[in-house]
Amino acid sequence: MTVRKKFRALMAGKRLVLMPGAHDALSARIIESEGFEAIVAGGYAAVGSMLAQPDMGQSNVRDYASHYARICDAVTIPVYVDADTGFGGVNNVRQMVRAFEAAGAAGLFISDQVFPNRCGYLPGKQIVPIEQILAKIKAALDARTDPDFFIAARTDAAGVESVEAAIERCQLFMAAGADMAKLMGIDGIAEIKRVMREVPGPHMATLSQAAGPKARSLEELELAGVAAATFPSLALFAAANAVRNVLRLLKRENSLALCEPHLIPLGEYYDLVGLQAMLAREEAYDKAAAALLAKRAAE
Repeated sequence: MTVRKKFRALMAGKRLVLMPGAHDALSARIIESEGFEAIVAGGYAAVGSMLAQPDMGQSNVRDYASHYARICDAVTIPVYVDADTGFGGVNNVRQMVRAFEAAGAAGLFISDQVFPNRCGYLPGKQIVPIEQILAKIKAALDARTDPDFFIAARTDAAGVESVEAAIERCQLFMAAGADMAKLMGIDGIAEIKRVMREVPGPHMATLSQAAGPKARSLEELELAGVAAATFPSLALFAAANAVRNVLRLLKRENSLALCEPHLIPLGEYYDLVGLQAMLAREEAYDKAAAALLAKRAAE
């Protein structure tokens, strides 16, 4: 089964799928090694890791495509990615879909914000007229070469206009053929249940550090029938905190020895990045080359 078929099966399932966010290839490998079934790779984490900046839409489709390609190449589980606003009009959306398909993504979500968009939890958001996002959804659907490539549409209308306007947009997204519609900023369980009653298709909950501290029961989400919960910035914030803490310890104590307990053991790191497989591959090719030369010398 391809990663795209796997992702579709997960979204159609009857249990809550936990999808941590990867900000680079190594974090994606760690997520997979810990037994998670799918990964989300969002713009917030991408801009943070690539540029050390907040997500204000300052990256571009090529940067994202290469970033996502490295993440997808590092794992065998589905990677669901952020397509921002599609990076322009319908022709840009077409190129974006082809680029993200080529990168190996299992699917994407596209936003109805104006270009350039910003993190949905930041102030100053604006949304495009409904006909513009519907045209982009149609363009994205027509552009995909793999029918299993999952295309979702997200609206920020709840924070700009109203929950009712956001629900209406999501209903239109699904009528246009999107595989899933997502209301950004709908975080309470009562609101989630309302959306699930009024918007067809699977529901994906977002649990982002960008939203600030919020108590959310995963069991409650599963009981409500939510298909997946994403944690788009969890690994990014954990990594930033861990690096900062160990560097502060090094500077304060002037001791590498005190830092060692906070580091992944060397053997575990090499297991994670696949050192033994690479060494075995080198040895196998060296032996094959030597055998070829020996055969040639004997002729």
